[in-house]
Amino acid sequence: MGCEQWREVLSAQLDGEETTAERIAADAHLDGCAGCREWCDRAATVTRRCRLTLSAPGPDRQRLTLAVPGPDPRPDLADVVLAALPAPRRIRDRVVLTLRTGLALIGALQLVLGLAQVGRGPAAGHAHGPLDTLASGHLWHESAAWNIAVGAGFLFVATRRTPTSGLLPTLSAFVGALVLLSANDLVTGRVEPARLVSHGFLLTGYLIVVALSRPRLRPDGPAGRGQRDRPAWRLTAHDVPTTTPTLRLVPPHPGSARVRDRSAA
Repeated sequence: MGCEQWREVLSAQLDGEETTAERIAADAHLDGCAGCREWCDRAATVTRRCRLTLSAPGPDRQRLTLAVPGPDPRPDLADVVLAALPAPRRIRDRVVLTLRTGLALIGALQLVLGLAQVGRGPAAGHAHGPLDTLASGHLWHESAAWNIAVGAGFLFVATRRTPTSGLLPTLSAFVGALVLLSANDLVTGRVEPARLVSHGFLLTGYLIVVALSRPRLRPDGPAGRGQRDRPAWRLTAHDVPTTTPTLRLVPPHPGSARVRDRSAA
């Protein structure tokens, strides 16, 4: 048996496919053959590197050679995975990560502003009576509740990978009404410009939510992919009820086969 056949046995041994007799015979051959020992050491090194190293298939993939590897630094696993991704997807993932990080910071700031508004209480200079004091206090708390809810919603969107289009109608109506009322109060002198600075965080968070709802920034691609063509629900008022056909028993005709006749046959 030549060295080529023994090296096939050694290759099967590296893959864990050898038998007990082949392993004993291969060990005995390695004791007397220096060339096969060197070949086995190099093959074991290459096999170990192939199992521990990630490589992306492609036309530029290098061929593995049975050479003793030199001391080279191990690349980071995250860098290897990001390098294996297509370039547009890497850019999209980085943009989405940046937007979600900014939205999380804005949500936390909005939540802190709402909680601080609850603890501070309304200003007493605008109330002229008991009912005015109660009304102003309730409106103040209602405004604080909205700030807390918006901050919590921003944090929820920032930590989830699901599409954010469900929050857009409520946020759009709230931000649109707030912008119109703030502009009116600013023109009529009912509010100071410094008070409107806090609304800038809300507007920025809203724009980030709109950006995250774009189909190109979604993890599953454009909307509608993998969805059914028909709607999940429909109006059944004009549907014509369908009757289920019933089974009609027909008496056996003369000369027809019966079960007991077949069993007797």
